[in-house]
Amino acid sequence: MRTILCNIVSIFTMMIIVRVVLSWFPSTSGGLIAQVSYYVGRATEPVLNAVRQRLPRVGSLDLSPLVVLLFLQIVVQGMILKC
Repeated sequence: MRTILCNIVSIFTMMIIVRVVLSWFPSTSGGLIAQVSYYVGRATEPVLNAVRQRLPRVGSLDLSPLVVLLFLQIVVQGMILKC
């Protein structure tokens, strides 16, 4: 069971990283980048939005991916699951 949860957390972590990297590139409508960005955004937005609403504003920077990644790596994988 722990292995399955570790894999889910790893996949979600990769999806957040992909989302951050894809945000640096313009996406054309109907292109591969746009499709990947759409599905990754749909999967990660609920968690990132919940964190984003609780974080103070830091100019135009969105620190929610960093906070979620740190939480997943330190708390979930390090302390709870011990992956």
